[in-house]
Amino acid sequence: MVDFLTLSPIALNFGPFHVRWYGIFIASAVLIAVYLSMKEAWRQKLNEDYLYDLILWAIPISIISARCYYVIFQWSYYAQHPSEIIAIWDGGIAIYGALIGGGIFMYWFCKNHGLNIWQIFDIAAPTVIMAQGIGRWGNFMNQEAFGAHTSLTFLEHLHLPNFIIQQMFIDGFYRQTTFLYESIWDLSGFALLMIMRHSDKLFKRGEIFLAYVMWYSFGRFFTEGMRTDSLMFGPLRISQILSIFLFFGAMGLMIYRRHKINNLVWYDYQN
Repeated sequence: MVDFLTLSPIALNFGPFHVRWYGIFIASAVLIAVYLSMKEAWRQKLNEDYLYDLILWAIPISIISARCYYVIFQWSYYAQHPSEIIAIWDGGIAIYGALIGGGIFMYWFCKNHGLNIWQIFDIAAPTVIMAQGIGRWGNFMNQEAFGAHTSLTFLEHLHLPNFIIQQMFIDGFYRQTTFLYESIWDLSGFALLMIMRHSDKLFKRGEIFLAYVMWYSFGRFFTEGMRTDSLMFGPLRISQILSIFLFFGAMGLMIYRRHKINNLVWYDYQN
């Protein structure tokens, strides 16, 4: 029998200040991603000073972009509650906004500092999808990114721990654990990309990143279709539109580069 004691989104209290689990998961995901990316960058003998500068700017720009993206598509609400626009600690960041903003900045930075943009994207891609998978647990603590109504029996048949089932009792109904589906998809993609990245002469430069885009957008299309809190553009789910565009765009670009560009560099992890 499941009781209905949900987990608190607040991890620690310091007087009027609260440390939320959402922030802890996001910060932890970013720190792990930075460490793993830097480790690979060192292995590839890239300039550390440039990379530290890139990370120092890319992280806050990505967070701001993610929040701006979310606020834009929820403007009918935030126009009436402008004081909540900066309340990022309550949730409400969109990963596609972070990827767009962070990606544009990384492209500009690499162009201005003589770094190979495809190499940098390849280094970051596996750790980004890992961070996305961890970050979904922040949504779990805030009871966000959930799916349609379901039954207790269905959730129990998934053999989920009770604490997950309890947290999925929202507004009087059990909900589909779409946060969990996407987290598992993302972490599986991380493991797969890491294994494939270190397979000798499997990828050419830029293809690790393109494989990440295809993997993530494919899974996101389906999990987004199950959610009930999607950002919408009229009757369409914004993330599904982007997922379609990104999946076929990345696939087409990978095919084009393989057939039309002759000097692509193979990754050779034996040397």
